[in-house]
Amino acid sequence: MLLPEIIETYIAQHSTKESSTLAALNRETHLKVLMPRMLSGQVQGMFLQLLSHAIQPKNILEVGTYTGYSAICLAQGLQPNGKLHTIDINEELYDLQQKYFDQAGLGQQIVSHIGNALDIIPTLNETFDLVFIDADKQNYPAYYQLVFPKVRIGGYILADNVLWSGKIVDPTPDKDTLALQHFNDFVQKDARTENILLPLRDGIMIARKIAE
Repeated sequence: MLLPEIIETYIAQHSTKESSTLAALNRETHLKVLMPRMLSGQVQGMFLQLLSHAIQPKNILEVGTYTGYSAICLAQGLQPNGKLHTIDINEELYDLQQKYFDQAGLGQQIVSHIGNALDIIPTLNETFDLVFIDADKQNYPAYYQLVFPKVRIGGYILADNVLWSGKIVDPTPDKDTLALQHFNDFVQKDARTENILLPLRDGIMIARKIAE
């Protein structure tokens, strides 16, 4: 945690509460699924939801579904006929995801792909308005390179956990931290985008594509 707990609590108290569906998903994730801290949660979820509403995307790509919390948040801003494609390698979570996608009334707009994102991304023929990367950290640079040509000019790429609990500034990084350092440096130097790294939760990098 990068902010004092009392500040995190204050932020949550002054942010719109999660829906009943998201609250139920939050509870079930904490009760039944390993590593529940991977869930986006109320504050980050509301940020993703508001950003999606502002962009009003037709197509969204999410790399890393986990239990589906962030997918539901992002899908709230989709155009009426829009689609969110989400990719996860863990097929054991599929039924849980689908249950809550349906409860949120988004079962027809969220398309789930099970498998390795490095293999699946090249098979997707859509042009995306918004991409959210939240999967294994060592492949962040590869995911970015794969999705970039599929994002429209003016579209956005978001990457989660880019502060990595503060380890991002560690002078002797482990493999995940080193990959995130390389990713952050690459995005910062990428003249095809304009970007900002937000200290929201565990850090979100936001890049807006301005050139091919």
